[in-house]
Amino acid sequence: MSSNNNKKRSLNFESTLNEIEKIIESLEEGNLSLEDSIEAYEKGISLTKACQKMLADAELKIKKLSSKEGEEVSFEDLSND
Repeated sequence: MSSNNNKKRSLNFESTLNEIEKIIESLEEGNLSLEDSIEAYEKGISLTKACQKMLADAELKIKKLSSKEGEEVSFEDLSND
């Protein structure tokens, strides 16, 4: 995989996360109609699942790379921060 491809994935993750934040802000403002709120919520859930998938894929890749080097990586320790 090229570094350009990694950059695209990173930007995709960052832009998706940015979009989720915008959705949250618009929902918190309370200016949307009920229908628009539900639509925004559904989109936010979908984007959140996409981000979770990207993070899980990245975690798996790191584990695979680390296991090739003979290292063990525990992400549970990092989640306590």
